[in-house]
Formats: sequence, C-alpha cells, structure tokens
Amino acid sequence: MYSFKDDYSEGAHPKILEALVSTNFVQEDGYSMDSHCKRAIELLKAATDDDSIDVHFISGGTQTNLLAISSCLRPHEACISVKTGHIATHEAGAIEATGHKVITIENSQGKLSPDSIQPVLEQYSFEYAVKPRVVYISNPTELGTIYTKDELKDLYEFCKSNGLLLYLDGARLSSALVAPEAQLSLKDINKYTDAFFFGGTKNGALLGEALIF
Repeated sequence: MYSFKDDYSEGAHPKILEALVSTNFVQEDGYSMDSHCKRAIELLKAATDDDSIDVHFISGGTQTNLLAISSCLRPHEACISVKTGHIATHEAGAIEATGHKVITIENSQGKLSPDSIQPVLEQYSFEYAVKPRVVYISNPTELGTIYTKDELKDLYEFCKSNGLLLYLDGARLSSALVAPEAQLSLKDINKYTDAFFFGGTKNGALLGEALIF
C-alpha cells in the first residue's frame, strides 16, 4: 500500500540501515570530520561540478532554513516568500524569532516569479521599511508544483540584478530532480541559487540535510 500521509510514515531506506549497522563500531572523528561526511562532501562537489561549495550538515529542515536565512540577513533586512512557503506556515515563526520579517506573496501555484516580486521591492523602498534581501523558494513547492530550469534561471537572474539572494529549500529536492518537466540537475540548482539545501529527512534518510553555499 502507498501512503501519502506525510514524509515520515516509515523509517529509512534499508541500505541506509544496513550501512549504519556495518559501520556502527568503526571509530571516527566527530564534528563532520569523519570519513562519511568527507565522502558525502566529495560526492556533492562532484554532483554540482563545483569544488568551491561550502557544505554544512544539519539535523532538520527548519534548523537549516533558520541558519541559512538568518546568516544572510542584516538586522534591517527581510525575506520574501510565497504565502504558502514552509517558512511562512509550518516552521513556528523560526525566522521571525531572529527578528527578521517574512514578506509573503499570494500565488495560486505556490511559486514566485520576477513579476510577483517586483511590486514588493517597490512597496518596501521607503526609508523606514525593512529591506528585502533574501528570496525563499522550495522545489517542489508546498503545493506540489515544480520550478523548471528556465524558471529558476529567470528568478536567479532577476535576483542578481536587484541585489537579492536566492535561497532554495530542498527538503524534497530529489522529487524535483527526477521530474521530467523540470529538466534540472544538481549542477543547475547550484548554478542558479546563492544557497540551497539537499534534503535527506524527506528523501529516504533517517534525518539530516546538507546546506550548500
């Protein structure tokens, strides 16, 4: 039986459990200095075709979004998200808890575009307003829609031309990467974002995300 209740109805892929058992008593260094983390970083560098990426392993998606977004924002800066975005609906105010406003945009498809962001930049251009700085998207979106390669490229180029940073929540990124209509690779994701994370928790792992700058 297939269940679409949530992403956590089962444990992990059997091969992950087998690997954990087989390496359980192998003594390793901590703090991401173990051989497995180093190997994972090398695999991510190969998949993105970029040896310069900075990889950080984090326990879950909310923590990853919080660390990534807050590290990119100065006290007077804000994050733009579609109204259905995970940071605006399901993360218990984690971003706002750091003192940063989340500016939300209505969209029936759960996606952002240059045309939807431009009015926000104009609205928040006066002296006493927060300054939009980070654009948050997820792929797939919370509504199950997919950003294609062309859409991601257009959004990234718009952000660059307007002094914005594009951050992609990749909790379910594997689903987007295998969607035929997306025509996306991990190399494309790395090329057309300023930061993103590759999710493990919702993609067959027990837990964990890889935040990539």
